[in-house]
Amino acid sequence: MPKSFLSLLILALIPCCIEIDISVPSFPEMSNYFGVSEGMIQLTVAYNFLGFCLASVIYGPLSECYGRRKIMILGNAILLVGAAGCVNAPSIHWLLIARFIQGIGASTSAVVVFAIISDVYHNNPNNATKSVGIMNSIITILIAIAPVIGGFINKVIGWRGNYFIVTVISFISWILLLIFLPETKKALEYFDLKKITNDYKKLFYSSKFLSTSLVPSLLYSAYLSFVCCASFLYIEVFNLSIMIYVLHQAIIVGSFSITSFFCSKITQKFGTKKCIKKSMALCLLGSLILLIVSLVTPNSPCLITASMVIFCISFAICYPILFTLSLEIFPNIKGTASSAIMGMRALLVSAFVGATSYWYNGEIILISLVILSTVGLSCIFTYNLYKTGELF
Repeated sequence: MPKSFLSLLILALIPCCIEIDISVPSFPEMSNYFGVSEGMIQLTVAYNFLGFCLASVIYGPLSECYGRRKIMILGNAILLVGAAGCVNAPSIHWLLIARFIQGIGASTSAVVVFAIISDVYHNNPNNATKSVGIMNSIITILIAIAPVIGGFINKVIGWRGNYFIVTVISFISWILLLIFLPETKKALEYFDLKKITNDYKKLFYSSKFLSTSLVPSLLYSAYLSFVCCASFLYIEVFNLSIMIYVLHQAIIVGSFSITSFFCSKITQKFGTKKCIKKSMALCLLGSLILLIVSLVTPNSPCLITASMVIFCISFAICYPILFTLSLEIFPNIKGTASSAIMGMRALLVSAFVGATSYWYNGEIILISLVILSTVGLSCIFTYNLYKTGELF
């Protein structure tokens, strides 16, 4: 895959990947601006992922029938409309609707980009894993920088400035996709609702597919549950400045980024099976340490950040391995598989973030229990893969 092509795919992913991290430093200010509760502001993430979930289940099958290029261009246009709506939101209800529309558009790249990679490397899954790892590392570097940029923009311009940045990037990305994105799905299929339904049944009846796709999705839900509460926790509870908060956030996301960059080398050295096993054990360790910290020293931001670093490092190791494997289980319906994965992920994120936002009371113990529960479920699914021999 040419570097310019990979760069184009990364650019398409940037708006849907940074839209949350760049905006979370503004959550306290947005709460004051609209005169609403912290939970209502956190719902901007839940609504975003609800739109993401509903749309992602159709983008994959549509890309199988009408091509990856057309669906990418259409979906990213919707993303641009939603992003512009956020910038001009006069009320919290307008903002929630705009975030919902933005989620509908953001799911396009999240679904179709990985189907494109799978198209290009259909005979070489190792290169597919390497490409996913590279994309994760670059994207997460930008995500790590996003809260810093968001905090600075919020301080200088205000919360609308963060959504404006996303709008600009969405516009540039859409124009470049329109000009340069080639079609990678050579053999298009007829739109057949019965076939699409049967494809989804095939996916959801497969325990191997469900397990390999649910593990990274659950861990991602845990991470976002923390992120959505972190700005209130660090700024309002710990009384840190917004720039010190974004530094903590950058360290957490940066740990994921650095690990993702070296993921392929780590996998080559230790082997896929051992990497998944050790990373899940490390995930469990990080979540247990976070729970202990929340019980013993709940007002220690440094220990909380350190616990999340352990969690993110382990998450970054298993994520590209399991994600690539989940797309290769049914190689003839990769677009539908990608839709199913992203749809389940968005639904889980929306549910976990919504529940965490509703019950959040300013204490870290709730967040630590959410993270521990998701890691526990992930360990059960991983154990099932090993026990049944379905992983290898």
